[in-house]
Amino acid sequence: MAIQVSTLTVYDLSFLLDGLIRTVMISVVSITIGTFFGIVFGFIKSNSNRITNFILDGFLDILKSVPLIIQFILFYAFMGILEIDISVFWVGAIILSAYTSGFVTEVVRAGIDSVPQTTRKAARSLGLSYWQDYIYIVFPLGLRTVFPAWINIVLSVIKDSALVSVIGYLELLKSTEELISKTQEALLLLLGVGFFYFIISYPISLYAAKLERKLKI
Repeated sequence: MAIQVSTLTVYDLSFLLDGLIRTVMISVVSITIGTFFGIVFGFIKSNSNRITNFILDGFLDILKSVPLIIQFILFYAFMGILEIDISVFWVGAIILSAYTSGFVTEVVRAGIDSVPQTTRKAARSLGLSYWQDYIYIVFPLGLRTVFPAWINIVLSVIKDSALVSVIGYLELLKSTEELISKTQEALLLLLGVGFFYFIISYPISLYAAKLERKLKI
């Protein structure tokens, strides 16, 4: 009985590593931008009237409800129709950022609203200004509510970044698909991809759990 030897080369592993780096890059950019706008939108939702919230909710609900894969394809096609020269990296990053902001918005709004009004009134009665109230009272207390949910969003975005492959971005999954076609080492490569996603996500989970314990002290 012949033993099949893996046909993977050093170049193939390097190609896979490049895909991993691209996955990390688009995830970091998307999470950073999405979190920033999520904080802004969450602040607006917590402090605006019903009309503003209705408009903002409609926009965010579309981002959260339409499957990401459809958003990628439609936005990429729309850029082509408008003849806008934009790389697939930024197409993916823009959609992932918008998608992230939709979920972060609700998390931030819930974090702000979780701070008791009595606590905030007490802070204002002590002479704190509107912004000092947010900086020294609302944000520190709300962070305990926001942080665990935000970490879950981060981990979800890292995994969802694999969908950018549908528009040709050569991230980890796309690199793996090409190597599978070349080497026919499907099982080995898919196990490797799963391991790579694990080594990205698990340290984040461990650090988040450690930081969450500190926040509860």
